[in-house]
Amino acid sequence: MVQHEAWQLEGSAAEVYERHLVPAITSLWAADLVERAAPRPGERVLDVACGTGIVARLAAGRMGSGRIIGLDINPGMLAVARSLPPGQGPAIEWQEGSVLDMPFSQGSFDVCMCQLGLQFFPDRAAALREMRRVLQTGGRLALSVFSAIQDTAVATALADALDRRVGPGASTVKRAEHGLSDPEELRGLATTAGFSDVAVQGVPKTIRFPSPRLYVEIQLTATPMAGLVAGLEDGARAAVIEAIAQDVATALGGAVDREFTSPTRTLVLTARK
Repeated sequence: MVQHEAWQLEGSAAEVYERHLVPAITSLWAADLVERAAPRPGERVLDVACGTGIVARLAAGRMGSGRIIGLDINPGMLAVARSLPPGQGPAIEWQEGSVLDMPFSQGSFDVCMCQLGLQFFPDRAAALREMRRVLQTGGRLALSVFSAIQDTAVATALADALDRRVGPGASTVKRAEHGLSDPEELRGLATTAGFSDVAVQGVPKTIRFPSPRLYVEIQLTATPMAGLVAGLEDGARAAVIEAIAQDVATALGGAVDREFTSPTRTLVLTARK
């Protein structure tokens, strides 16, 4: 029997996210997204749904000068972003707010970026219209979403295990991460919002994680899926996590406590106002 002490991750959900998921997953595409957006010295840059700020920090380092704002609706994520050591380039302004009603005037930015966020917005069309509104004429948009869940073996394995071990439909949130995986749908959303020069490209990377056990624990601690097990007593929670981790390890053909890799892919959209 796994003891529940083994499952305790120190820090808040946002801190665990920054410590584990940023280096293992989101950082893999952040540099590519910033490269495509190509923020220049002196420009005004907005990072929408910035989380703990990996995209904003990379953009600031590239720019050297200018203004950059990270916007997120989650105060916990922003608190972690503010706590991290400042890097090179302009100081980042961290601001709480919704992408559906951004507190910026029309034409406030030269560049808008959004990494792995659009699929979660309750009104994607309205979010894209807002991104276009705050860009100046000729301003640049660069955003990414995950491709189909079957492109990522570990995500598929986790989703299937959640439905098996927690109950039918338990994987809804995990599958929603991949809920905007049709390139033509993504392109159509941007075009309908009024963007021009719209292009969508698949960007493959490989996730590397210390173990399926740690992967599952972090997914059920530092993401919205935490609610699936939050109400369980420690022993029951540990048992469910162990069962899910064993299922994931079996699906990946490895051991529950050994490092694994999982090829995956995002769709990256670039456009202009």
